[in-house]
Amino acid sequence: MGVLDLITLLIFLAAVFTFINVNYLKLPSTIGLMIIALVLSVLILLSGYIFPEITDLAISIVSEFDFKEVLLDVMLSFLLFAGALSINVKSLKEERWPILIFATLGVLISTFVVGFLMFYVFAFFGYEIDLIYCLLFGALISPTDPIAVLALLSDAKVSKKLEIKIAGESLFNDGIGVVTFLTILGLAQSGVENFSIGSTLGLFGVEVGGGILLGAVFGFFGLKLLEIIDNAHVELEVLVTLSLVMVSYRAAEFLHISGPLAVVVLGLFLSKEGHSAETEKATGDYVYKFWHLVDEALNAILFILIGLEIIVISKEYHPDYFLIGLCAIVVVLFARLVGVGIPVKIMERLRSFEKNTLAILTWGGLRGGISVALALSIPDDFEAKNIILSATYSVVVFSILVQGLTIKKLVPKK
Repeated sequence: MGVLDLITLLIFLAAVFTFINVNYLKLPSTIGLMIIALVLSVLILLSGYIFPEITDLAISIVSEFDFKEVLLDVMLSFLLFAGALSINVKSLKEERWPILIFATLGVLISTFVVGFLMFYVFAFFGYEIDLIYCLLFGALISPTDPIAVLALLSDAKVSKKLEIKIAGESLFNDGIGVVTFLTILGLAQSGVENFSIGSTLGLFGVEVGGGILLGAVFGFFGLKLLEIIDNAHVELEVLVTLSLVMVSYRAAEFLHISGPLAVVVLGLFLSKEGHSAETEKATGDYVYKFWHLVDEALNAILFILIGLEIIVISKEYHPDYFLIGLCAIVVVLFARLVGVGIPVKIMERLRSFEKNTLAILTWGGLRGGISVALALSIPDDFEAKNIILSATYSVVVFSILVQGLTIKKLVPKK
């Protein structure tokens, strides 16, 4: 299949699945689409026992999408920018310290908790996997996915303060998580014996700081450019924002700094809410409507891809992987509890938190496509790749379907 054929198939599936969800399932979009895609995947796999050529064809088609490249290199920049564009910057500034601590300290704590616990889980099932690969799994599964989180927050009806904490954390810890993953992957490839705290921290600082700085530069000049353009020229404003996102993300990749953080900061500069009146007027309503449409469309395609990815993962599936996946779910939830619990307990001495904050932060820390894409990006010659990919998929599916559907129960009734 050619590129146009694949795009046509995805858009067709997104339209059909959305129609089924809106008219029959009536679930939050991300959850409904993923359930339908999972059901379709399971039916295809089951039909393969009678007609093997059906499963073979499905595997070849889904494999052609290259989930990792589609998400990390194409969709992620647009989704993160659209998410940041909807954030109230004033509220974000008010909650900046909790967000910063959750996105950095919380991710690092969770990475090591998951890594060390999964080392023993794998060993219990007879898989001798080096600790560095277990930490790699911890790094890719610890960040909450902004795409999944932002899509469900509006339905959960949490308080505005808690919503901005969760949304802000998910936007920033995504960039931190990717940098942490790449750092650990580099250590695994070069050898732990070459590890240097100084060089590792330096690389981490350059990736994170460089991404934020680049996003701020593009955001500042982009805002000035939009202020010059008359709001009547909607098509020009749309083209400017599109080019800013694409150029800043590619520039970050060229400079070897964090592209996700760059587009998040860019989006915050151009956000309509929480700025001065002059700044809010710089970008017209139609631009925000355009990005909302982009966000909805790409979200639909992304969660369909996550659901269909089980067809490819099933090729290397082992019965032990199911039990390991269940253990991984428990471990990741515990690590999330520790990762946000320690900062919350420390900050409670200085500021108040809403009722059930810790429970909502823990259960509302959804994982999504980014974790799957990072797991798929692990080189094929890593012997632990298949088991890590299976555990990642188990956590992501549980996170979106179970946690996503039940998060409302934790929200205090007004």
